Amino acid sequence: MRFLVLSDIHGDKKYLELLDEEFALADAVLFAGDFTRFEAKETARPVLNTLVKKHDSLFCILGNCDEKDFLKELENLDVSVQGDLVFRDGLAFAGSGGGLRFTGVTPFERTEEELIGDLNIIKEKDSCDNLILLIHHPPYDTKLDTINGDVHVGSKAVRAFIEEHQPLAVISGHIHESFAVDTLGRTVLINPGSLAEGRYGILEVQRNAQDEWTVTKTELKRLD
Repeated sequence: MRFLVLSDIHGDKKYLELLDEEFALADAVLFAGDFTRFEAKETARPVLNTLVKKHDSLFCILGNCDEKDFLKELENLDVSVQGDLVFRDGLAFAGSGGGLRFTGVTPFERTEEELIGDLNIIKEKDSCDNLILLIHHPPYDTKLDTINGDVHVGSKAVRAFIEEHQPLAVISGHIHESFAVDTLGRTVLINPGSLAEGRYGILEVQRNAQDEWTVTKTELKRLD
C-alpha cells in the first residue's frame, strides 16, 4: 500500500492543488495535523474540504494550531483517528493530536499524559505490527524533533510508548525544520515537513506470505 503523508498545511491550499498525481497514486492519505493558519480558525474547514475532495481514504488528527472543537468536523466526515482505532485493508490506524504545552498561545496544547491518553485504546491490542500511528508532536531525541540544529523538543512519553509497543510506522509533524525519516527499534518514524512550505512524504508498506507487514519505502519530497 502506498500512502501520501502530509502535515502542517496551515490554511494554505495552493500546494494541495499541485499534488493531484500523488493523490491518484496513493491508496490513502495520512495527515498529521495543523489544518489551520495561526490565529485564523476560519482557514481550517476549506483545507479539510479540499482534502476530502482529493481522496476518499483519509486519516487525520488535529495539530496544536487547530481548535479542539474542529475534531467534531473530522469525526462527522469519518476521517479522524484521534483517540480512536480504525481498521482497514489489514492495517490499523490510530492517533493523538495537539502539541505539548510550550508557548501557551496555540489552541491545542496538552500535557504528556493527555497526548498518551489518546492512545490508551491501543494497549488492548495483542500486536502492533500492523499499526500506523499519527501523532502531531514527534517523539523525543530523534531526527524529527530538533530546533536550532540540536535542541530536542519532542515528547518523552510518545517515545516511551513507541519503544514499548513498536508500531509499524509513526507519522508526525509540528517541527517544520525537522523533516526527516528515523527509526526507534523496528518502528519507522516520518516527519514530512510542512506542506505550507511544499514538503510532503511517501510511505509504502507491504504484507508478506507470513502475514507480516513491513515498510518497503519512505521518501521525503518537495514541490518547487
